[in-house]
Amino acid sequence: MAVNSLHDPAGDSVFAAVDLGATSGRVITGRVGPGTLVLTEAHRFANTPVRLPDGLRWDVLALYQGMLEGLRAAGRGGPVASIGIDTWAVDYGLLDADGVLLGAPFHYRDGRNSGMSERLPDGCGAAELYAVSGLQHLPFNTVFQLLAHRATAQWEAARTLLLMPDLLVHWLTGSVGAEITNASTTGLFDARGGCWSDELIGRLGLARSLFPPVREPGDPAGTLLAHVAEATGLPAGTPVTTVASHDTASAVVAVPATESDFAYVSCGTWSLAGLELDAPVLSEESRAANFTNERGVDGTVRYLRNIMGMWLLEECRRAWDRRGPATGLAGLLAAAAAAEPFAAVIDPDDETFLAPGDMPSRIDAYLLRTGQTPPGTPGGYVRCVLESLALAHRRTLRRAAELAGREPTRIHLVGGGSRNELLCQWTADASGLPVTAGPAEATALGNILLQASAHGLVGDLAGLRRLVARTQELRHYEPRGNGQGWDRAEARLSPGPVTRKGNPDV
Repeated sequence: MAVNSLHDPAGDSVFAAVDLGATSGRVITGRVGPGTLVLTEAHRFANTPVRLPDGLRWDVLALYQGMLEGLRAAGRGGPVASIGIDTWAVDYGLLDADGVLLGAPFHYRDGRNSGMSERLPDGCGAAELYAVSGLQHLPFNTVFQLLAHRATAQWEAARTLLLMPDLLVHWLTGSVGAEITNASTTGLFDARGGCWSDELIGRLGLARSLFPPVREPGDPAGTLLAHVAEATGLPAGTPVTTVASHDTASAVVAVPATESDFAYVSCGTWSLAGLELDAPVLSEESRAANFTNERGVDGTVRYLRNIMGMWLLEECRRAWDRRGPATGLAGLLAAAAAAEPFAAVIDPDDETFLAPGDMPSRIDAYLLRTGQTPPGTPGGYVRCVLESLALAHRRTLRRAAELAGREPTRIHLVGGGSRNELLCQWTADASGLPVTAGPAEATALGNILLQASAHGLVGDLAGLRRLVARTQELRHYEPRGNGQGWDRAEARLSPGPVTRKGNPDV
């Protein structure tokens, strides 16, 4: 992990970030000082869901064990000042009256969520939900998962609901809370008030006691329990600090913006494209455009849309690898660069692409359904996916700017997708805006910086971003061409026969 140090690290503090994504988890340490921001990966482990007879579940015990092993590895590098945890959004565990987890948490891609949005009680239609929560309609939002869960024996025994990062914090410290950036993704949060919506919870017939008190990034979450300290080799008094536990919220903290009029794309399994605002946009027009208002740090609002991201490419690679030798990413990208431009485009948000499976075949079906010719070669599929993502970034950010009354002058593309030069350049070309790519490890950086800020080592949000801009490797892409090819490709994505329902920040 390449970084630049502007300060003698001898007196700096070390923080441990537990960063769990949809396909892998890792523990990363960050050495932070006045001019230092140095990351080291201590441990990486797989996040492999398990399909049980009742549905697709997260293997949360394996994740917990991987986290403990990572914290042990982090401690071997020297004293750890604090620990912070971030994960994807919307998924949760239920605890019984003894504080025991009631089964492995469901995966947001599980089929139980299908049709749940149509079973909302009177007074909880799409418009009523949006007016309070400001949340983008996604079939796996927590509110819809809870509707599916209510008919089970587990639900009858449930006394506390903890979102995934809050569950892991609970296992480390014994404390119970709901971090605000992740709570805001549930559909049960008041976008204006910054708290659980007793009104929505009551209308849905849910017990208010299920939902624990809200925590803000920077709040102390407790210290390691004795048996956790023994398992990790860390001192029992090691603090756990509340960070922006929704991974996208932590990634946005690490956007290296030195200007206020920026847009961002946090690109990994999902692309989260949007703006940072001071207040939510709760208009009917915003709801119809399916934009979400999620909490950021320091009272900010992440006004964005979820776009199916590199999931499309990774599912294609998995399908090809099942049919033959493993397909290297570098060769695929070289083939994509040489493929015919705009030969085929898709809407990444089509519900066809949500579930795991044979993605090339699904792309073929979409293209045939919309009067286009399937690519036929891996390079053609990759070009189709990346050009389609660049178009999705363009139209999402343009619509966000219209609805929020903003005019961004630069796009910051962070996360793993920032390493993909084709995607970065094509996002610049499609949007007509310069793109700054990086840092790739934005989520871990945001997690660590919020811990450092809570411990008084760095300043406010603007100061955190200046430190990222000074210390991390960034790449800059200027738009090329007049955009007419992108305009013509966009025109082929008219809503005719395509069903669009939107898509963790997962």
